[in-house]
Amino acid sequence: MKSTYLKTPLGIVKITGDTEGVAEIKIEDQNIEFQEDKDLPDCVIQAKSQLLQYFEKDRKSFDFKMNPKGTQFQQKVWEILLEIPFGKTSSYMELSKKLGDPKAIRAVASANGKNPLWIVVPCHRVIGSDGSLTGYAGGLHRKKYLLELESPSPQQSLF
Repeated sequence: MKSTYLKTPLGIVKITGDTEGVAEIKIEDQNIEFQEDKDLPDCVIQAKSQLLQYFEKDRKSFDFKMNPKGTQFQQKVWEILLEIPFGKTSSYMELSKKLGDPKAIRAVASANGKNPLWIVVPCHRVIGSDGSLTGYAGGLHRKKYLLELESPSPQQSLF
């Protein structure tokens, strides 16, 4: 696995992958000293470029090769997350119903929290059924920022 880093308005992002695809995109909670690997796979270079475009509001979807690791259930949840359009939100209940089990809300929330591809698999677009911001592995301040970035009216807060 090879890694690269990207400075974003929300912190430093580490992008890790190999020729099979990007396996992990995560936000670092602290400023870190970093050194990029040499000979990065194309998918890692593309992910970095596409995330930069996203933060510059020049990209709404991602098309680099992805290879997140997780259980079969987690993979299903992440696939459903990819169906949430840019600028829209969904709830854990809606996701559970899409999976065919309305009682799976906690399992869906857990899989959502283990999403290894920050922003790209848009777990930040999942909110509470009542419209409230709910837990987010990257911190609620980051979730709020991302939802506002994707809002059709960025000058107006969603919350």
